Amino acid sequence: MFPEHGRDVPFTIENYAYVDPLGRETVSWVRTFATKRKRRFDAYMIFSEERGCIIDYLGTHQHLAVDIQVSVADNGGLRLRSGEQRFYEGPVAFRFPWLFTGVADVCEWYDDDQECFCIDVSAKNRIWGGLFGYCGRFTVDWVKMSPEQVPSAILPKRLETRV
Repeated sequence: MFPEHGRDVPFTIENYAYVDPLGRETVSWVRTFATKRKRRFDAYMIFSEERGCIIDYLGTHQHLAVDIQVSVADNGGLRLRSGEQRFYEGPVAFRFPWLFTGVADVCEWYDDDQECFCIDVSAKNRIWGGLFGYCGRFTVDWVKMSPEQVPSAILPKRLETRV
């Protein structure tokens, strides 16, 4: 996804909870990695009653929709695992065949000893193997704000209505 790789790459994650213009409770997961060139990875999560899972819309234009199953990890943290993936752009819409997709496995937890959150992300394809991943630690700055204060730079460039 990004051409760079490395160790000790600083990053930020910006999570904002808000109700989008379509009336859906949404949580942003905007990650910015400080590589040679700043790289941003956007995800916008909603819960779909219809699909019975979280849908993660990826990218600033939400072209990719991924089903996410949530469970408790062995370490007590939050485990998110990706499922079916769909592409949307105007009239073009299709499901990705499993051959061309990766399965993302994310675990996020709080480490009491280190007094920080930890994250471990890996995405693999059955045939090609590892696609990308990262792991690290982070702290949180909790900022109270009203829905109108969510920065416009965080919001997606378009809103996907399909599930």
